[in-house]
Amino acid sequence: MTPESVIEISNVWKIFGAKPQVALKAIRDRNLSKAEVLSEYNCVVGVADVSLSVNRGEIFCIMGLSGSGKSTLVRHFNRLLEPTAGKIEIEGTDVMALGARDLQHFRNQKIGMVFQNFALMPHRSVLDNVAMPLEIRQVAKNERMRQAAAILDIVELGAWGAKFAHELSGGMQQRVGLARALAANPDVLLMDEPFSALDPLIRRQLQDEFIRLSKILKKTTIFITHDLDEAVRIGDRIAIMRDGKMVQMGTAEDIVMHPADDYVADFVAGISRLKVVHAKVVMQPIESWIETHGPLPADVYRVEPDETLSNLINLAIDDDKPIIVTDAGADVGAITRADLLRTVIEGTEVS
Repeated sequence: MTPESVIEISNVWKIFGAKPQVALKAIRDRNLSKAEVLSEYNCVVGVADVSLSVNRGEIFCIMGLSGSGKSTLVRHFNRLLEPTAGKIEIEGTDVMALGARDLQHFRNQKIGMVFQNFALMPHRSVLDNVAMPLEIRQVAKNERMRQAAAILDIVELGAWGAKFAHELSGGMQQRVGLARALAANPDVLLMDEPFSALDPLIRRQLQDEFIRLSKILKKTTIFITHDLDEAVRIGDRIAIMRDGKMVQMGTAEDIVMHPADDYVADFVAGISRLKVVHAKVVMQPIESWIETHGPLPADVYRVEPDETLSNLINLAIDDDKPIIVTDAGADVGAITRADLLRTVIEGTEVS
């Protein structure tokens, strides 16, 4: 089945300064660099000609170093920032065409946002904090409290509804922030480095919690992070930004195995391929293997195309026979110890 696109971003630019349109015209006419735009027009290019598409239920991670433009970009999805140029469509709605009243309604109904700062109201209980989006929608009190309590149960904080924010740990407060974003049942969830201020252990626990929730709720999510390990754990696809531009988009496996340039290669150099790379990338076509080595030996291991490199290595430790990859009951590939070693050492697939 063809994935259904929920978010379409086309040729989005954001230029900060007094003359953004003049600067944009100069960029298009003269191909100016970011530094040249700053020097000539005293304008800063925050986002440069970004286009992307996000499918329904997908977790799409946008990552990059500080100043890469990732947090600037995510604020265009609900027009917290107005783009200098470009088109933004969410669920078929042209977000750029919305007036102030319709935009407010669209944000309330369609989009939930979780920031790095928990932004909980200190004078409100946890339950009241979670119910706030429903209160803005003017949902009756009993109903909004019921819905808020149900979401708190989902994030495993049901017993804390009567507490106040200062009585909760940082990780618990961030779960309340996530529950508040989910309470209004938005179609799209925007998360801007939601776990980056937390201790490593709590951060990993919340990543696991978010992965669990995503499987249950299947929200279309834009997840901003500067941490590639986090993006690899969470994202269905990853986009890497640099200087406001989208450098590369793809699955974690695509990016680790086929970095677009030296910048991306440096980014992924420290990522373990053991859980990222799968059999379908490592294997040789079965016809080529048989042509070179003859008929398949008896009693070989057979695996699915999505078997991880880690598990393939475990299978190869005590048996030097090829591992056969099957798809829909047919043998489609063969993997040798040499193939596995080459993938681990070089980080490239078999040619």
